[in-house]
Amino acid sequence: MNTDNKNTAEAPRIIISGGGTGGHIFPAISIANALRQLRPQAEILFVGAEGRMEMQRVPDAGYRIIGLPVAGFDRQHLWKNFSVLIKLLRSQRKAKKIIKDFHPQAAVGVGGYASGPLLKTAARMGIPTLIQEQNSYAGITNKLLAKSAKKICVAYEGMEKFFPADKILLTGNPVRQNLLDNPYTREEANRRFGFKPEKLTILILGGSLGARTLNETLMGSPETIYARDDVQFIWQTGKIYIDRVKAALKVFTEGEEVRDCHVPMLPNLYVTDFIKDMNLAYAAADLVVSRAGAGSISEFCLLGKPVILVPSPNVAEDHQTKNALALVDKGAALYVKDSEAHRKLLDLAIDVVYDRAKLDELSRNITKLALPDSARIIAQEVLKLIDNPKEDKA
Repeated sequence: MNTDNKNTAEAPRIIISGGGTGGHIFPAISIANALRQLRPQAEILFVGAEGRMEMQRVPDAGYRIIGLPVAGFDRQHLWKNFSVLIKLLRSQRKAKKIIKDFHPQAAVGVGGYASGPLLKTAARMGIPTLIQEQNSYAGITNKLLAKSAKKICVAYEGMEKFFPADKILLTGNPVRQNLLDNPYTREEANRRFGFKPEKLTILILGGSLGARTLNETLMGSPETIYARDDVQFIWQTGKIYIDRVKAALKVFTEGEEVRDCHVPMLPNLYVTDFIKDMNLAYAAADLVVSRAGAGSISEFCLLGKPVILVPSPNVAEDHQTKNALALVDKGAALYVKDSEAHRKLLDLAIDVVYDRAKLDELSRNITKLALPDSARIIAQEVLKLIDNPKEDKA
């Protein structure tokens, strides 16, 4: 082996592109971490979208990131997309410069605005590309990139309807690695939330920004929380809704403020905009209520958490409903339509959390769908593109 090949093998240069939401960012960081475990000398550069959350989360994880001036298309106001096209052209030019400067041996796309111009440009420049599709219904960006990709890593069966079958590898979705080594017992976790371990706990996840329907459902039902002090609620609102939630609770309690995530009149409620330690929250929870993002679902599968899914209707191709039904069809989750959540969700959650047999059934079935070690498998596929380029078909 010559010196150049040896350097490539020991210190490969890889670009990872995508982002926009935690559902894209966490898998991307997990893949990067797995690459570093396999090749400690690997040089990894992230490319995201300017102004999006990856521009903060990726550096926090210890990686360098460059932003592209890219934006998503406005499907409701098509006339507004002229500026989007201008940004896309600028992003493609910037992507070309990034690739020339960094000299990557492979490029990985995890979905989101930035992965489109970066991976398209990389493929045109002869860089082997791998895309990771997290949802059961493929996104537009990944469908467009599939033709030039060498490998397509997916989390659901039946993705041949979107991608060439000979490129598909069923890997599952990478999750935050520390979730698989939870140091907390259920009793300890509940005590840390200020709860009584002998009572049942429901975890409501609003996502990093916030889920309007989930938050409005609980804001409209504080009397139910007050009346059911035999059930405890961890309510993660997302940063957009925390002030509105606090104001609604203050009205209900006739002036009591939320202090350190607690309301004295509602000792069975813990409310916060963001949960820093998800291990703690998952350990405490007997039941989870969540949107149906692919990354969250992968976490529930790996942890065997019983879950009620409320898919967001405000996503491309209604892919969250398809994600949810893929579990519901296997008896691995319960499902409430967004439009019916205000009437059904809270009562259903309270009924289910008391049904031990149902919780056990959901846990057993969702565990069967888990695909562990996803990040490592994807990282190995990326390294194969670099180490054995002649073995991969275009």
